[in-house]
Amino acid sequence: MPQPDRAIDPTAVAAAQKQMLSGPSEKDARRILESLCDPTRVKIIRALEETPLAASDLAQVIGRTRSATSQHLRVLREVDAVQAERKGNVVRYRLGSGAAADVLRDACRAFDRLEEAS
Repeated sequence: MPQPDRAIDPTAVAAAQKQMLSGPSEKDARRILESLCDPTRVKIIRALEETPLAASDLAQVIGRTRSATSQHLRVLREVDAVQAERKGNVVRYRLGSGAAADVLRDACRAFDRLEEAS
């Protein structure tokens, strides 16, 4: 059995290993990042940054059908990035308050720097 290479800097290796996510957290991180891999979902996160919106209004903002928008909202709800609030017969969507929403919000803000660089 081959021996693993010895670390050049064992202290640095140990510090880096402490930064690695646990198995379940790594799986959650993958799901959150995958949820942002569609430009429509990026648009949804950006649209919900300022105010909650009904799905039909959100569809109008992002230029998609109500049905397509609902499918994208489902993906974002599954990772707890978006939450639905019902008031009467209207359901409005808003960004969640957990880690998934924070990660996606921060990623979308980072994309603003791409716009500035263009």
